[in-house]
Amino acid sequence: MREEIITSGRLNPNIDPHLEIWHWHIPLYLFLGGLAAGILFFASLYTVLGKENKYIGAVRRAPVIVPFLLIIGLAALFLDLRHKLYFWQLYTTIKIQSPMSWGAWTLMAITPLSFAWVAIHIREFFPNWDWKWTLLKELEKFLVKYKKILAWIILYFSVILGIYTGILFSAFNARPLWNTSILGPLFLVSGLSAGSAVIILFSRRKRERINFAKIDIMLIGIELFLIVHMFMGFLASTEVQIDAANLFLGGPYTAPFWIFVVIIGMILPAVLEFLELKKFHIPVIIPVILVLFGSLMLRFVIAYAGQMSRWLY
Repeated sequence: MREEIITSGRLNPNIDPHLEIWHWHIPLYLFLGGLAAGILFFASLYTVLGKENKYIGAVRRAPVIVPFLLIIGLAALFLDLRHKLYFWQLYTTIKIQSPMSWGAWTLMAITPLSFAWVAIHIREFFPNWDWKWTLLKELEKFLVKYKKILAWIILYFSVILGIYTGILFSAFNARPLWNTSILGPLFLVSGLSAGSAVIILFSRRKRERINFAKIDIMLIGIELFLIVHMFMGFLASTEVQIDAANLFLGGPYTAPFWIFVVIIGMILPAVLEFLELKKFHIPVIIPVILVLFGSLMLRFVIAYAGQMSRWLY
């Protein structure tokens, strides 16, 4: 017969209430922001490297969806606000120590820049496009003239946006699952992977698709390394962070994370892209959808599981 001494009822699962204040709006916003950052990163990178004509899908075609991604993401963020009429107050101050301040100003900068980038490449989709107003024609000439400088600025802000989507979580020390420096790099790499997958979809040249398939496989490998490293850090840390890791290691988020995020969203598309490199015919849309699904589920799982993790000791 086994005897146990119960010293506290708080040891019972879920006896302590957990606060859920962030719902679907936030992970959707973080996913779209990360995806936009990934697309803009490659578009600006290959422009800076002087390889624009070699990677037309990355530089000219895929960025066309970025303004829409940012608008939808900002709309989701707006819906999540408690006091919607006061959102403008974010832009009355700059707080270096606040991730939300970084995010607000980064989005303020990168959204019009994404529109400018699409505008100077609009003829990729509409060859006969002509601006009716002289002012817009002059603005287009100015942007084209200083395109490389514009690319450098976008490259800078795209990296900040990609990392910020993870730092927004990691800055919450009260949530053990989020209290890790791995989330910033993990979300950045996840956004780059999603961006490279979308570029594959927009690419017309086989060589470009193959190169970005290789890039995506590499990024997925980095994601898996960061995930393993994150759990190693949790399991070697305090009791509350071990409990946070156990949410994915036998806890309620085990199946959603390892099946939807790791297997379906990372390993399976990497295998399909590898088979494509080996001359197997794989419909390009399949690995793209799987990568996007995994990137989206990563943010949903981290968002909801993080709100369940708590300090008890």
